[in-house]
Amino acid sequence: MERSCHPLLRGGRRGNKYSHGFSRAEMESLASVCEAILPPLPLNSLQLTQKAAHTNNRAIQFFHKASGSQNSVPEEVAELIETRGFFEAVMLLRVVLTILSTRLGTFLLCGLKVTEDPKQNLYRVQCDAVIVGSGCGGGVAAAVLASSGLKVVVLEKGNYFHSTDYSLLEGPSMNQLYEGGGIFSTLDGKMMLLAGSTVGGGSAVNWSACIRTPKIVLQEWAQEHKLSLFESPSIFLLWIRCGKELGLQRNALNKDFRIRSSKKGVKSSAWTLRQWPETPQRITTVVLAVLAAGQETSRALIPPEKNKHGGIRSKKCLGVIAKSLNKSITRRLEIEAKVTVSACGSLLTPPLMISSGLKNKHIGRNLRLHPVLMAWGYFPESNSEFKGKVTDGGIITSVHKVVSEEFNVRALVETPALAPGQYAALCPWESGLDIKSRILKYSRTALLFSMIRDRGSGEVKGEGRVSYTFDKLDKENMKAGLRRVLEILVAAGAVEVGTHRSDGQRIKCQGISKEELDEFLDAVCANHGPKSMVENWTTYCSAHQMGSCRMGRSKTEGAVDENGESWEAEGLFVCDASVLPSAVGVNPMITIQSTAYCLSKKIAQSLAKK
Repeated sequence: MERSCHPLLRGGRRGNKYSHGFSRAEMESLASVCEAILPPLPLNSLQLTQKAAHTNNRAIQFFHKASGSQNSVPEEVAELIETRGFFEAVMLLRVVLTILSTRLGTFLLCGLKVTEDPKQNLYRVQCDAVIVGSGCGGGVAAAVLASSGLKVVVLEKGNYFHSTDYSLLEGPSMNQLYEGGGIFSTLDGKMMLLAGSTVGGGSAVNWSACIRTPKIVLQEWAQEHKLSLFESPSIFLLWIRCGKELGLQRNALNKDFRIRSSKKGVKSSAWTLRQWPETPQRITTVVLAVLAAGQETSRALIPPEKNKHGGIRSKKCLGVIAKSLNKSITRRLEIEAKVTVSACGSLLTPPLMISSGLKNKHIGRNLRLHPVLMAWGYFPESNSEFKGKVTDGGIITSVHKVVSEEFNVRALVETPALAPGQYAALCPWESGLDIKSRILKYSRTALLFSMIRDRGSGEVKGEGRVSYTFDKLDKENMKAGLRRVLEILVAAGAVEVGTHRSDGQRIKCQGISKEELDEFLDAVCANHGPKSMVENWTTYCSAHQMGSCRMGRSKTEGAVDENGESWEAEGLFVCDASVLPSAVGVNPMITIQSTAYCLSKKIAQSLAKK
């Protein structure tokens, strides 16, 4: 008998309509359960027979990618449950699915103690550890603490996005991924800041080459700052291990790094947790970790009375108070925990600590930004060396060091991945005709940037406002790097090169003499932004923020100690880029993850002793 002729064999479905009666919220929870049972997996993740492993079989590839949440599978499952299940079991399942569709219900079903306080208009949740933020530091801390047997709650104000959720349109993607939609600058307009604002934080949005911290930087932190954490064998071995996991290799020139091409597609929000080699799945399958997206943390829960435990810290942190970004949810969320970990990033951890009443002078200060200036070169279709378009190939495949006799490294030269809108925003506007001409040449315009390990520093105010002051040497190093960028573009065969200075600084390269090129390069400068009141200003960018709650041997030298714990409040830890003593000089993702791993291991060991 044909399947289409017997409705009962189709789970009760009539035509293209389903009669199970499950609500949209229930279906979303059911789809998640179906995907957990039959998840999509990478092709090389299963142990296949030798014959099957070497067979390029499309059916096998399809099976690996198949998911229980795809197509109409959840709908068919709902139909079968409704038509074949016992009434009592169906009702119980629907209640569970409804509860799972709410954040509070997820807390209850996962074993957390939740109480309601109508008088104070809040819900109280009890757990072992609460982590505020889910980026490079927060994701690793969640994995380590959960795998040690703790009940972990992760608070995140950004939303979760799977790779299939992204439209790949620049405008909507910027709003989904970045703080302020990518339009976020220092108070004086000197620098545009790109900071991740989604589940996964910077690890979900930062496409830069992930490079291990130079040994000289770790030695500086260990010797000059006298922080033994950064000379321990564990962090060094972890540092090496992370680099291998991310596919880093160094070539024989000892000047450039080569990075294997990035994986195709878009990273999802949970990239850090999926990639971290500590089996992060245990967070949700073996040990509890709840992710409450869309929560804005108001402050840490620190009573005004003194710490009664006789410790060196004057206060004790009991958890976090948060409010939902959803205006229809009026009740606050009070999470009581044995330890509270701030992993909001260098721009948002200081406001959290300041709003909680902490007074340490280093909170919000010593901010490092890795300032960046860009230059461009146009390669016409006739240039056979420039194949394809700027959007082809890997995101960043090489990093070049600009060195000199006086300095080990003055700047790094890298290739950014700028979408058309970002490119147009950074181009100096001279006329409508000029900007449209630039956009039409976008696909054949190569961009390089000069990035420095800054000595200057900034400050994050309590309201989240950022100020920054350049060091004189930083400007000289930036100028040297920018000059090298232009030299590389000219040598590569660009017919026209230029900077993003407000006067549209550029030069046509065909037929010019060495003297003319040198004169142009000598005119390159690294002026400040539009509020600097100089005639030819430029716009700096930053995608690496670090150091705003740096680690120190004492409260006079840092905001947290070598365990990442606040010098003022017992039980309050920081596990993100803000604990780094100074700028790294390269993409800091591996450094942040390695540091967060060591700190969260210490936290777990401390709780185990207690």
